[in-house]
Amino acid sequence: MDILFVADPLASFKVYKDSTYAMMLEAARRGHGLWACEPEDMAWRGGKMLAAASAVRLTGQSPAWFTAAGPEWRPLAGFDAVLMRKDPPFDEVYLNATYLLEMAEREGARVFNRPQALRDYNEKLAIARFPQFTVPTLVSCRVDEIRAFLAEQGDIVVKPLNAMGGSGIFRLRPGDANLGAILETVTGLGHRQIMAQRYIPEIADGDKRILLIAGEPVPYSLARIPAPGETRGNLAAGGTGVARPLTDRDREIAAALGPILNADGLLLVGLDVIGDWLTEVNVTSPTCFREIADQTGCDVAALFIDALERSCA
Repeated sequence: MDILFVADPLASFKVYKDSTYAMMLEAARRGHGLWACEPEDMAWRGGKMLAAASAVRLTGQSPAWFTAAGPEWRPLAGFDAVLMRKDPPFDEVYLNATYLLEMAEREGARVFNRPQALRDYNEKLAIARFPQFTVPTLVSCRVDEIRAFLAEQGDIVVKPLNAMGGSGIFRLRPGDANLGAILETVTGLGHRQIMAQRYIPEIADGDKRILLIAGEPVPYSLARIPAPGETRGNLAAGGTGVARPLTDRDREIAAALGPILNADGLLLVGLDVIGDWLTEVNVTSPTCFREIADQTGCDVAALFIDALERSCA
């Protein structure tokens, strides 16, 4: 197969932990052709969706881990698979990329995850589809509503709807001297919706990332454990990743969500679970392949490429 990765610049990859690189490595091992472009390299011209794509060869060395030939303009429908692996934020550039990728789908391109599903499943708001697995949650831009929710719950976390890596997340409690300033900032003075959730004390044991591939869970999660003095477990915020076997509750959540997400065109999903509670449904560029594989020997990239090959057969 020829596989096109629509991603951030390859030179920015931290290959020791990058899941897209793990996908590339496994695909190359099987003899598949690797191509790469950025969202800005896609264009609709002459009635066709094209990408200025570069042929990528992996060197097995660091830091010069790849060479790239090109770019050359190629129809997206001419690739066997197109993997959308651009990191958030889900901004106007990302949104427009999903529209272009959907146009490519209509021309016969096979895009993973499906562009419509990327739009439909906001990574924070998607938990509203599965309220049986969530803690009390509020989405609002009204500061008075958020204050009332805080008074009711006593301890909450607020976060933006379109960021990643723990960016913009605050833990709030009544009496916080900075409460007003924080709420004004995160809501853009009451003009930007945010999510508020009851604080889950089990965050001390880790924010678990459960990977679903074609609706089936990888048997290990990666618990992102907060650094001392932090309430965020995100690896980008200094958390430590510890791979653990799935619990019965993890499997219950995965079994309920997996078939639905897969049917909606989401080949790869990262569920975030704290304690027994679902907090996010990550669909844009789920990660943690390398950490799970390094600690457990479970080859997540191989499981993913297996599923991709089946989907393109």
